[in-house]
Amino acid sequence: MSFDFKRMLKFEHNVGEQEKKYRLYAGAILLIIAVFTAQIALLLVGLVLAATGYSGWCPAYSGMNKNTCTAVSETSETPADDSSTHS
Repeated sequence: MSFDFKRMLKFEHNVGEQEKKYRLYAGAILLIIAVFTAQIALLLVGLVLAATGYSGWCPAYSGMNKNTCTAVSETSETPADDSSTHS
């Protein structure tokens, strides 16, 4: 597996909605713990998790060509209207 620095600089969304939520919650918890315990390492990890969760972009995922976003299909956007079949 190779790490692609050029791809890392494109800033394309590569974090899915579920993972964004987990990153935001984990980052917020780590930030709160870091404030009360004065741990710089927890503060930095919490900031990174909160920032990647908020932005939806992870530089490590970009460099490894990983994407957890799900594509929305066109057929699932609008449900079919069955009112024309009833007499």
